[in-house]
Amino acid sequence: MASLDEPFVVGDLRVPNRIVMAPMTRTQSPGGVPGEDVAEYYARRAAHQVGLIITEGTYINRPAAGAYDDVPQFHGEQPLAGWAHVVRRVHEEGGRIIPQLWHTGVVRTGAEPPADGPSGLGLDGAPAGKAMTQQDIDATVAAFATAAADAERLGFDGVELHGAHGYLIDDFLWSATNRRSDRYGGDPASRARFGAEIVQAVRAAVSPGFPIFFRLSQWKLGAYDARIATNPDELAQLLAPLADAGVDVFHASTRRYWLPEFDDGTLNLAGWVRKLSGRATVTVGSVGMDRQYGEGEFTQGFTRQSDVAGIEELVSRLERDEFDLVAVGRALLANPDWAALALRGELARTVPYDPEVLKSLT
Repeated sequence: MASLDEPFVVGDLRVPNRIVMAPMTRTQSPGGVPGEDVAEYYARRAAHQVGLIITEGTYINRPAAGAYDDVPQFHGEQPLAGWAHVVRRVHEEGGRIIPQLWHTGVVRTGAEPPADGPSGLGLDGAPAGKAMTQQDIDATVAAFATAAADAERLGFDGVELHGAHGYLIDDFLWSATNRRSDRYGGDPASRARFGAEIVQAVRAAVSPGFPIFFRLSQWKLGAYDARIATNPDELAQLLAPLADAGVDVFHASTRRYWLPEFDDGTLNLAGWVRKLSGRATVTVGSVGMDRQYGEGEFTQGFTRQSDVAGIEELVSRLERDEFDLVAVGRALLANPDWAALALRGELARTVPYDPEVLKSLT
């Protein structure tokens, strides 16, 4: 496990090991305010040697940013005070933490104001919400930048922009939801312009050494076969504007970290992003799970244990420099001490993930 225990440095952030807590929505912040239970939830993982914590998604200050109840906000006096306490508790335990800044985009349904999106189309291609005007775009870019500046002011160690899973930034990246004919639509580089403008604004709002992470994915909620890029060339065109704007680390979200992203090789999405962008990457996808979910994961239960690639495969890819950091999700919900056990080579002591853990913060 030596490669997992190596430090990683980006900008002014020094992470003591390569294990990252993946962002996971918990809907445990009534009124959008993270409470003491949220602070202790993250502090427990920091105390057990998680190198870097990426918080659950947090809403920026836009009227249509949120699609779910009891998700923490990243604006307003009370929510920001709650986040300041979270940062203090994590730092007291020796951890590092960055917030994930989020606008849910066209996933928002049946609420007022209507969802923001590039073209007024939902993930299923049906009309949904409204196409954003230039004024909407400018205000959203500014809201992300303000949230990032607040994150630095509160003492966070960096920031992550949520550009994956069919949420707003990803709605612009994906040709199925972005049918615009202006400078924000068309070829891959143009579809990346909205995200790049957000990155550029965030970069200008924070210190030069304050790192910017950017989460991306091919898959969307309910559309697991979706592709923002069908080949490495298209992916390179999407990545270049984002990297040039100031992304320091790309967080490549997949459901199975061991699967090749394209047909011509073995690299997963994080591996391809690292190769094409020249930036550091985080891999994620069923890390630490002894059983994986099927496509109908919330209703069909588990598939065969033999379908899962183990920790040895993960470490081997890390040693080959396919990616730089490893994000762990569900395994860390079931085992707050997962990182410490992994670094000691004692993963046999972990307990299996059970969806029941989603009902509370433990």
